[in-house]
Amino acid sequence: MLIQKAYKFRIYPTPEQATLINKTIGCTALYTIIFWRGGGMRSGRQAKA
Repeated sequence: MLIQKAYKFRIYPTPEQATLINKTIGCTALYTIIFWRGGGMRSGRQAKA
């Protein structure tokens, strides 16, 4: 039998911490979108065939 647990909590960051959290989440979201649209893990150069 598989037991699943979850915890729900709330944080109260300082304004400086909130800014850092928002920047981190925004950057992560951007790279996730780029990855799923086909950018993958490629660098600026294309692999030679």
